[in-house]
Amino acid sequence: MEIYSAIQALVTQALSVQLINIEDEIYARNQILSLLALNDFPEEVKLDIDLDIPGLLDVIVNFAVKKGIVDDLQAEKEILSAKIMNVFLPRPSDVNKEFYGKYSKDPAEATNYFYKLSRNSNYIQTKSIAKNINYVTETPFGELDITINLSKPEKDPRQIVRERELKIPSTKYPKCLLCIENEGYVGRINHPARSNHRIIPIELSEEPWFFQYSPYVYYNEHSIILSGEHRDMKIDRGTFQRLLEFVEKFPHYFIGSNADLPIVGGSILSHDHYQAGNYEFAMAKAVDDYTFSLSNYPSIQASVIKWPMSVIRLRGKDKEELVDASNVILEKWVNYSDPEVNIIAYTNETRHNTITPIARKRNGQYEVDLVLRNNRTSEEYPLGIFHPHQDVHHIKKENIGLIEVMGLAVLPARLATELVEIEKFLLGIPHQVKDYHMQWAKEIKEQYAASITSDTVKDILKKEVGFKFLKCLEDAGVFKRDEVGQKAFKRFIEQL
Repeated sequence: MEIYSAIQALVTQALSVQLINIEDEIYARNQILSLLALNDFPEEVKLDIDLDIPGLLDVIVNFAVKKGIVDDLQAEKEILSAKIMNVFLPRPSDVNKEFYGKYSKDPAEATNYFYKLSRNSNYIQTKSIAKNINYVTETPFGELDITINLSKPEKDPRQIVRERELKIPSTKYPKCLLCIENEGYVGRINHPARSNHRIIPIELSEEPWFFQYSPYVYYNEHSIILSGEHRDMKIDRGTFQRLLEFVEKFPHYFIGSNADLPIVGGSILSHDHYQAGNYEFAMAKAVDDYTFSLSNYPSIQASVIKWPMSVIRLRGKDKEELVDASNVILEKWVNYSDPEVNIIAYTNETRHNTITPIARKRNGQYEVDLVLRNNRTSEEYPLGIFHPHQDVHHIKKENIGLIEVMGLAVLPARLATELVEIEKFLLGIPHQVKDYHMQWAKEIKEQYAASITSDTVKDILKKEVGFKFLKCLEDAGVFKRDEVGQKAFKRFIEQL
């Protein structure tokens, strides 16, 4: 009887969060019965299961595993889970109609509706996201956000074996994880389930673009804006136009783009896309270090901000002027070299300079942050001269993408257990500290010798992890915040 209770509880939850109306109840229940190969339903069911939607889905999917309806593999369980939730979801056309009906009154009302739908439908993986370890570290540059990412499960070795056994033929549908063809796609063992996925069409610079939320949100209303065309990431004048047009349409959101080169870019460079959301990062709160003027754009306020990376901020009311000025700075930077500080624009035909741009509206003005990036490597720094250096790889070795640039560290899951062992070391009890952490652990123990206790050790370690992330950002800055670096930055500013 537990399965029937779980099904009815799920339907009741769907009613309570307004995924469906009372007229849909029997239909939805019957659709779920079909997915579970059940042919009947008892007249009376006890609703004695006190679980939320993700918890109820786990009960139902585990029943399907026991009955042999799906194998006990994460991919197959997620496919069934998404199919079940799709029962409660409107068609894309109805979602879009509702979204734009609300948008006509207030853009924030529209995004609130869509975010709530994406969470309640379990497309946004709230249960998995809750596993993440999150905190802030106070630094001279403001409060940096730290996330140890436990939400994305590592691939089950059995699933890897199954993929080999099935010899799944390569397919170009969907072309990638971001393509619009993912909407409603059932999924397969080597491609995520997307039955419960919905996207909103928006027009940017007279092109079809699409708005969706990230399944694994790292901050409030973490969204992805993707091109309708499967094309490579590219930062150019059109990028600045689209970013500013987006914040004009959604003034309560920021939007930014990963850089378009390896090492300094994001994880997906094969599909042009941006990330947006209703969140104020530490970088957005950064104050001006100093201001300067752009001779061809007298109405624009330009500044270098106080941030560990090298950021030019432009403020103004004229959208087109900001697009033009941003593009001029991009073109100057792409071809700019200063060997004294290791900045070289090209190696033969290979370009090294690009920009990570971010846009927002604030105090009646547009703001554009242009983060200067360079992806050169060297014998000393084979992973990147302006990339986290070897002394921080034990904490973070991955690219510094858009989210990190703005001040949110996404750190590997391994740290959740490794930091516990460092705590033991600091407290002088038996431990299994990894060799690559040991030097750092000894330095912390020496620095805090007088204040390490069982009550303080966690906070001390959190603080030091935060400062390791700050060092990652400083490594990624092209003009260092020392006398040599700041003089070099001003040499580039003079070019503008």
